[in-house]
Amino acid sequence: MEVILKQDIKGLGEQNDIVNVKPGFGRNYLIPQGFAIQATESAKKVLAENIKQAQFKQEKIKKDATELAGKLEAIKLSIGAKAGESGKIFGKVNSIQIADALKAKGFDVDRRRITFEVEPKELGEYIANLNLHKEVKVQVPFEVVAE
Repeated sequence: MEVILKQDIKGLGEQNDIVNVKPGFGRNYLIPQGFAIQATESAKKVLAENIKQAQFKQEKIKKDATELAGKLEAIKLSIGAKAGESGKIFGKVNSIQIADALKAKGFDVDRRRITFEVEPKELGEYIANLNLHKEVKVQVPFEVVAE
């Protein structure tokens, strides 16, 4: 019996794979649990079209992320923070502050995609890593200055 998997199943296959299984396993477990659908001719055509559209969408997202990365490479941010006399800031600079500074410059980047090599806890220069896409990453330098 041929089935199309709706999700990854360990030892059987990944999502959208067409696999051969024993009829009882397919009818009694995979299909009722919603893990698979029967691989009819129409279901195979729908699957091929869905894969084609998903690839087109992923290419567009990657292209947009690459364009944004090119624009972000030329930017340097300045983040204000309250600091003591020794240069140590009260609290720390976080990804929300970086996202807000980028938004003020006209770039909309989700704060969950921002990480730091070194946590900024003192005044000085740091680098923020932006994961715009699984294949597109960019580093944005920023400076923490006293307010």
